[in-house]
Amino acid sequence: MTTELEHLAARLREFAQVREWEQFHTPKNLAMALAGEVGELVAEFQWLTAEESRSPGPDALARMRTELGDVTLYLIRLADVLGVDLMAAAEAKLDDNDRRYDADRYRGSARKAPRTT
Repeated sequence: MTTELEHLAARLREFAQVREWEQFHTPKNLAMALAGEVGELVAEFQWLTAEESRSPGPDALARMRTELGDVTLYLIRLADVLGVDLMAAAEAKLDDNDRRYDADRYRGSARKAPRTT
């Protein structure tokens, strides 16, 4: 993980330890909490037009920022509990996508590439 992610992971680990919450921070519970927070983020966009979603007002943007923070913290905590390096996982996934989605073939297209594995 990068220094910033490592710092946040350490803060979250300490936050949970001080409150004796590690017993609740199972991968299953963290994944479910992450999904709930993603749902809250999605709800902020639910009835917006595409254009409104690109330029939310200050109140909506503040709520979105809060939900993005929640999603980020749960994702970092889940990765930490599982021992997954988020940056390495993201880099590997981007490398995979780069192989699967040839720029010339997929430029301007939203279609999915077939799975190779």
